[in-house]
This record gives sequence, structure tokens and C-alpha cells, in this order.
Amino acid sequence: MKLRCPGCHEEVEVPEGFRWRPFCSRRCQLADLGAWLDEEYRFSRPLRADDLEDDEYVI
Repeated sequence: MKLRCPGCHEEVEVPEGFRWRPFCSRRCQLADLGAWLDEEYRFSRPLRADDLEDDEYVI
């Protein structure tokens, strides 16, 4: 399966059940986690209960 890593934006071929999906590696996964912990990312508005029911965001 091909995926585009949200961290480094590389397109990579990964096997089914790849451990770091949707990232290409542990490094990209940890970099993303660090960005969340450093509050580099934020939600544009408070989440509502119906946001969690929207199938568009289901992985």
C-alpha cells in the first residue's frame, strides 16, 4: 500500500498493518507528537459531540 507521510510528505510503499501508519517511520510519528505537545497544532474551534460522529474523520 502506498501512503504519503503527513510528517515528511514522502510517498512510501508500506505493508498492510504497518506499525507507524500513517507516518513513514517512528521518527516522523514522534516529530508529529512533539508538535502536538509543543502546541504547534491547535483546533480552530472547540470540539462538539457531533464532530466525533462525522464519518469523514474516521481512520
